[in-house]
Amino acid sequence: MKASKFDIAEYLDNEEMVQEYLNHVLEEGNANEIVAALGHVAKAIGMSKIAEQTGLSRPSLYKALSENAKPQFDTILKVLRAVGGHFHLKPSL
Repeated sequence: MKASKFDIAEYLDNEEMVQEYLNHVLEEGNANEIVAALGHVAKAIGMSKIAEQTGLSRPSLYKALSENAKPQFDTILKVLRAVGGHFHLKPSL
């Protein structure tokens, strides 16, 4: 029996799960993990939909959100906004 590869995008099936996942990675992850998480979310929502909302091409998105990519900050902001992300800073105690 062959095991299938785990794909977190399959579990990001509602807005609450997407937000929980992104918040966790933004708090705990490094730059590579954040880029990868955005890629997972974009895949879950639909790369075509994200491409349309960001004004970027699908190939550009796949490249920018691939493993070990170093996307421009502008690209990260566009993707975060397209997936419904809002930034709120809170004081650390």
